[in-house]
Amino acid sequence: MKSHIKIGKYNTLKVGRLVDFGAYLDGGDGTEVLLPAKYITEPLKPGDEVRVFVYTDSDDRPVATTEHPYATAGEFAFLQVNDVNRYGAFLDWGLIAKELLVPFSEQRAKLARGMVVPVYVYLDDNTKRVVASCKIEKFIGNTIPYYKRGFKVKALVYDRNEVGYKVIVDNLHHGIIYENELYKPLVIGTTVDAYVKHVRPDCKIDLLLHGGDDHRVDELAEAVLDRLAGEPGGYYPLTDSSSPEAIKAAFACSKKDFKKAIGSLYRRRLITIHDDGIKLVTE
Repeated sequence: MKSHIKIGKYNTLKVGRLVDFGAYLDGGDGTEVLLPAKYITEPLKPGDEVRVFVYTDSDDRPVATTEHPYATAGEFAFLQVNDVNRYGAFLDWGLIAKELLVPFSEQRAKLARGMVVPVYVYLDDNTKRVVASCKIEKFIGNTIPYYKRGFKVKALVYDRNEVGYKVIVDNLHHGIIYENELYKPLVIGTTVDAYVKHVRPDCKIDLLLHGGDDHRVDELAEAVLDRLAGEPGGYYPLTDSSSPEAIKAAFACSKKDFKKAIGSLYRRRLITIHDDGIKLVTE
Protein backbone atom coordinates (compact mmCIF):
# COMPACT_ATOMS: atom_id res chain seq x y z
CA MET A 1 0.00 0.00 0.00
CA LYS A 2 1.42 3.37 -1.01
CA SER A 3 2.02 6.05 1.60
CA HIS A 4 -0.64 8.73 1.38
CA ILE A 5 0.89 11.24 3.76
CA LYS A 6 0.90 14.82 2.48
CA ILE A 7 3.80 16.68 4.08
CA GLY A 8 2.94 20.29 4.84
CA LYS A 9 -0.80 19.61 4.72
CA TYR A 10 -3.57 18.40 6.97
CA ASN A 11 -4.08 14.63 6.91
CA THR A 12 -6.72 12.33 8.38
CA LEU A 13 -4.85 9.26 9.64
CA LYS A 14 -5.74 6.18 11.65
CA VAL A 15 -4.15 5.42 15.00
CA GLY A 16 -1.95 2.35 14.59
CA ARG A 17 -0.60 1.91 18.10
CA LEU A 18 -0.27 3.78 21.35
CA VAL A 19 2.99 4.32 23.25
CA ASP A 20 3.93 6.15 26.44
CA PHE A 21 5.12 9.20 24.51
CA GLY A 22 2.23 9.46 22.04
CA ALA A 23 0.57 7.59 19.22
CA TYR A 24 1.86 6.20 15.97
CA LEU A 25 -0.44 6.94 13.04
CA ASP A 26 -0.68 4.74 9.95
CA GLY A 27 0.71 6.55 6.92
CA GLY A 28 0.42 3.62 4.54
CA ASP A 29 3.17 1.48 3.00
CA GLY A 30 4.38 0.58 6.48
CA THR A 31 5.04 4.25 7.28
CA GLU A 32 4.28 5.40 10.81
CA VAL A 33 3.89 9.02 11.85
CA LEU A 34 4.41 9.97 15.47
CA LEU A 35 1.81 12.15 17.16
CA PRO A 36 3.59 13.24 20.38
CA ALA A 37 1.56 12.94 23.57
CA LYS A 38 1.53 16.70 24.15
CA TYR A 39 -0.56 17.13 21.00
CA ILE A 40 -3.17 14.50 21.88
CA THR A 41 -6.21 16.48 22.95
CA GLU A 42 -8.64 13.59 23.57
CA PRO A 43 -8.38 9.87 24.41
CA LEU A 44 -7.39 7.75 21.40
CA LYS A 45 -7.46 4.05 20.66
CA PRO A 46 -6.15 1.97 17.74
CA GLY A 47 -8.37 2.43 14.68
CA ASP A 48 -9.48 5.95 15.59
CA GLU A 49 -9.08 8.59 12.92
CA VAL A 50 -7.47 11.91 13.80
CA ARG A 51 -6.94 15.05 11.71
CA VAL A 52 -3.37 16.26 12.01
CA PHE A 53 -0.88 18.55 10.33
CA VAL A 54 2.25 16.69 9.19
CA TYR A 55 5.73 18.19 8.88
CA THR A 56 9.26 16.77 9.05
CA ASP A 57 11.66 17.06 11.98
CA SER A 58 15.40 17.82 11.82
CA ASP A 59 16.06 14.19 10.84
CA ASP A 60 13.49 14.39 8.00
CA ARG A 61 11.07 12.09 9.82
CA PRO A 62 7.37 12.90 9.46
CA VAL A 63 5.79 14.23 12.67
CA ALA A 64 2.12 14.96 13.31
CA THR A 65 0.58 17.73 15.39
CA THR A 66 -2.92 18.88 16.23
CA GLU A 67 -1.66 22.47 16.22
CA HIS A 68 -2.62 24.74 13.35
CA PRO A 69 0.19 26.47 11.40
CA TYR A 70 -0.42 29.96 10.08
CA ALA A 71 -0.14 28.60 6.53
CA THR A 72 0.09 25.17 4.91
CA ALA A 73 1.98 24.19 1.75
CA GLY A 74 0.48 26.04 -1.20
CA GLU A 75 -0.61 29.07 0.83
CA PHE A 76 0.63 32.64 1.29
CA ALA A 77 0.94 34.38 4.64
CA PHE A 78 2.64 37.21 6.49
CA LEU A 79 5.02 35.66 9.05
CA GLN A 80 7.49 37.08 11.56
CA VAL A 81 11.21 36.36 11.48
CA ASN A 82 12.29 34.68 14.73
CA ASP A 83 15.96 34.14 13.95
CA VAL A 84 18.60 34.24 11.22
CA ASN A 85 21.60 31.91 10.98
CA ARG A 86 23.93 30.45 8.36
CA TYR A 87 21.10 28.41 6.82
CA GLY A 88 18.68 31.30 6.33
CA ALA A 89 15.84 32.98 8.20
CA PHE A 90 13.48 31.10 10.48
CA LEU A 91 9.87 32.24 10.73
CA ASP A 92 7.22 31.85 13.41
CA TRP A 93 4.96 29.28 11.77
CA GLY A 94 2.51 28.91 14.65
CA LEU A 95 3.97 25.55 15.71
CA ILE A 96 5.69 25.09 19.07
CA ALA A 97 8.36 22.68 17.87
CA LYS A 98 8.96 23.86 14.31
CA GLU A 99 9.97 27.12 12.68
CA LEU A 100 9.77 27.68 8.93
CA LEU A 101 12.98 28.20 6.96
CA VAL A 102 13.41 30.81 4.24
CA PRO A 103 16.69 29.86 2.51
CA PHE A 104 18.92 32.78 1.51
CA SER A 105 18.22 31.94 -2.14
CA GLU A 106 14.50 32.62 -1.55
CA GLN A 107 14.96 36.01 0.11
CA ARG A 108 14.42 39.25 -1.80
CA ALA A 109 16.56 41.18 0.64
CA LYS A 110 18.38 40.29 3.82
CA LEU A 111 15.91 39.41 6.56
CA ALA A 112 16.35 40.34 10.21
CA ARG A 113 14.76 39.24 13.44
CA GLY A 114 11.39 40.87 14.11
CA MET A 115 10.56 41.61 10.46
CA VAL A 116 7.12 40.54 9.21
CA VAL A 117 7.24 39.44 5.58
CA PRO A 118 4.90 37.96 2.97
CA VAL A 119 5.92 34.43 2.00
CA TYR A 120 4.74 31.45 0.00
CA VAL A 121 4.86 28.10 1.82
CA TYR A 122 5.71 25.04 -0.26
CA LEU A 123 7.20 21.55 -0.23
CA ASP A 124 10.66 21.64 -1.78
CA ASP A 125 10.96 18.93 -4.43
CA ASN A 126 14.63 18.30 -3.74
CA THR A 127 14.76 18.21 0.06
CA LYS A 128 11.13 17.12 0.64
CA ARG A 129 10.99 19.71 3.41
CA VAL A 130 8.45 22.47 3.86
CA VAL A 131 10.10 25.84 3.30
CA ALA A 132 9.05 29.39 2.48
CA SER A 133 9.94 31.94 -0.20
CA CYS A 134 9.81 35.72 -0.11
CA LYS A 135 9.82 35.75 -3.93
CA ILE A 136 6.06 35.42 -3.94
CA GLU A 137 5.42 36.79 -7.44
CA LYS A 138 6.75 33.62 -9.09
CA PHE A 139 4.06 31.58 -7.33
CA ILE A 140 1.11 33.77 -8.37
CA GLY A 141 -0.75 33.68 -11.66
CA ASN A 142 0.42 30.28 -12.85
CA THR A 143 -3.11 29.01 -13.52
CA ILE A 144 -5.93 30.53 -15.55
CA PRO A 145 -8.73 31.98 -13.39
CA TYR A 146 -12.23 30.82 -14.30
CA TYR A 147 -14.40 33.17 -12.24
CA LYS A 148 -17.72 34.73 -13.09
CA ARG A 149 -18.72 38.23 -12.04
CA GLY A 150 -19.90 38.32 -8.43
CA PHE A 151 -18.03 35.17 -7.39
CA LYS A 152 -16.88 35.38 -3.76
CA VAL A 153 -13.14 34.86 -3.11
CA LYS A 154 -10.54 35.23 -0.38
CA ALA A 155 -8.03 38.01 -1.02
CA LEU A 156 -4.75 38.47 0.88
CA VAL A 157 -3.67 42.12 0.76
CA TYR A 158 0.09 42.12 0.21
CA ASP A 159 1.08 45.43 -1.40
CA ARG A 160 -0.14 48.83 -2.52
CA ASN A 161 0.48 50.73 -5.75
CA GLU A 162 -0.65 53.98 -7.33
CA VAL A 163 -4.18 52.72 -8.13
CA GLY A 164 -5.02 50.45 -5.20
CA TYR A 165 -4.15 47.31 -3.30
CA LYS A 166 -2.48 44.25 -4.80
CA VAL A 167 -3.97 41.02 -3.50
CA ILE A 168 -3.53 37.28 -3.88
CA VAL A 169 -6.81 35.65 -4.83
CA ASP A 170 -7.52 32.20 -3.36
CA ASN A 171 -3.75 31.56 -3.01
CA LEU A 172 -3.49 31.42 -6.81
CA HIS A 173 -4.13 34.58 -8.80
CA HIS A 174 -3.15 38.24 -9.09
CA GLY A 175 -5.89 40.64 -8.07
CA ILE A 176 -6.40 44.31 -7.37
CA ILE A 177 -8.87 46.31 -5.31
CA TYR A 178 -9.00 49.88 -6.60
CA GLU A 179 -8.62 52.63 -4.04
CA ASN A 180 -11.29 54.81 -5.66
CA GLU A 181 -13.82 52.04 -4.94
CA LEU A 182 -12.99 51.95 -1.24
CA TYR A 183 -14.28 54.09 1.58
CA LYS A 184 -11.57 53.17 4.06
CA PRO A 185 -7.98 51.91 3.69
CA LEU A 186 -7.13 48.22 3.71
CA VAL A 187 -4.50 46.79 6.02
CA ILE A 188 -1.50 45.09 4.41
CA GLY A 189 -1.28 41.48 5.60
CA THR A 190 -5.00 40.95 6.18
CA THR A 191 -7.27 38.58 4.29
CA VAL A 192 -10.64 39.94 3.18
CA ASP A 193 -13.73 38.57 1.49
CA ALA A 194 -14.04 40.06 -1.98
CA TYR A 195 -16.12 39.66 -5.12
CA VAL A 196 -15.01 39.33 -8.71
CA LYS A 197 -15.76 42.41 -10.78
CA HIS A 198 -13.84 41.46 -13.92
CA VAL A 199 -11.21 38.97 -15.11
CA ARG A 200 -8.87 40.87 -17.42
CA PRO A 201 -7.23 39.47 -20.58
CA ASP A 202 -3.91 39.25 -18.70
CA CYS A 203 -5.69 36.97 -16.16
CA LYS A 204 -5.48 39.53 -13.37
CA ILE A 205 -8.70 40.02 -11.45
CA ASP A 206 -10.43 43.27 -10.55
CA LEU A 207 -12.22 42.89 -7.21
CA LEU A 208 -14.81 44.65 -5.12
CA LEU A 209 -15.40 44.38 -1.38
CA HIS A 210 -19.11 43.89 -1.99
CA GLY A 211 -21.22 41.71 -4.23
CA GLY A 212 -22.95 44.49 -6.14
CA ASP A 213 -25.24 47.43 -5.33
CA ASP A 214 -28.02 45.41 -3.66
CA HIS A 215 -25.63 43.46 -1.47
CA ARG A 216 -23.71 46.59 -0.48
CA VAL A 217 -26.84 48.55 0.42
CA ASP A 218 -28.29 45.64 2.40
CA GLU A 219 -25.12 45.42 4.49
CA LEU A 220 -25.15 49.18 5.03
CA ALA A 221 -28.80 49.08 6.13
CA GLU A 222 -27.91 46.48 8.76
CA ALA A 223 -25.02 48.67 9.92
CA VAL A 224 -27.36 51.63 10.30
CA LEU A 225 -29.79 49.55 12.38
CA ASP A 226 -26.94 48.36 14.60
CA ARG A 227 -25.75 51.93 15.11
CA LEU A 228 -29.24 53.17 16.01
CA ALA A 229 -29.76 50.31 18.44
CA GLY A 230 -26.66 51.42 20.34
CA GLU A 231 -27.57 55.11 20.47
CA PRO A 232 -29.60 56.77 23.26
CA GLY A 233 -33.25 56.78 22.21
CA GLY A 234 -32.32 54.97 18.99
CA TYR A 235 -31.52 58.34 17.39
CA TYR A 236 -28.59 59.42 15.21
CA PRO A 237 -28.08 62.98 13.88
CA LEU A 238 -27.58 62.13 10.22
CA THR A 239 -29.94 62.31 7.23
CA ASP A 240 -29.86 62.10 3.45
CA SER A 241 -29.28 65.87 3.53
CA SER A 242 -26.07 65.55 5.52
CA SER A 243 -22.75 66.22 3.82
CA PRO A 244 -20.96 63.36 2.00
CA GLU A 245 -18.03 63.86 4.38
CA ALA A 246 -20.20 63.39 7.49
CA ILE A 247 -21.82 60.28 6.02
CA LYS A 248 -18.48 58.78 5.01
CA ALA A 249 -17.04 59.48 8.49
CA ALA A 250 -19.99 57.79 10.19
CA PHE A 251 -20.56 54.75 7.97
CA ALA A 252 -17.61 54.58 5.53
CA CYS A 253 -19.99 54.77 2.57
CA SER A 254 -21.10 57.13 -0.17
CA LYS A 255 -24.01 59.50 0.23
CA LYS A 256 -25.78 57.68 -2.61
CA ASP A 257 -25.61 54.33 -0.80
CA PHE A 258 -26.64 55.92 2.49
CA LYS A 259 -29.74 57.42 0.92
CA LYS A 260 -30.66 54.02 -0.56
CA ALA A 261 -30.10 52.28 2.79
CA ILE A 262 -32.20 54.61 4.92
CA GLY A 263 -34.85 54.74 2.19
CA SER A 264 -35.09 50.96 2.36
CA LEU A 265 -35.32 51.03 6.16
CA TYR A 266 -38.00 53.73 6.03
CA ARG A 267 -40.10 51.75 3.55
CA ARG A 268 -39.80 48.72 5.81
CA ARG A 269 -40.99 50.93 8.69
CA LEU A 270 -37.87 50.23 10.72
CA ILE A 271 -36.85 53.89 11.05
CA THR A 272 -38.37 57.33 10.89
CA ILE A 273 -36.61 60.20 9.12
CA HIS A 274 -36.61 63.65 10.70
CA ASP A 275 -35.20 67.02 9.68
CA ASP A 276 -32.04 66.54 11.77
CA GLY A 277 -31.63 62.79 12.07
CA ILE A 278 -33.00 59.27 11.86
CA LYS A 279 -34.67 57.27 14.62
CA LEU A 280 -35.20 53.58 15.23
CA VAL A 281 -38.84 52.44 15.36
CA THR A 282 -39.20 50.51 18.62
CA GLU A 283 -42.94 49.84 18.74
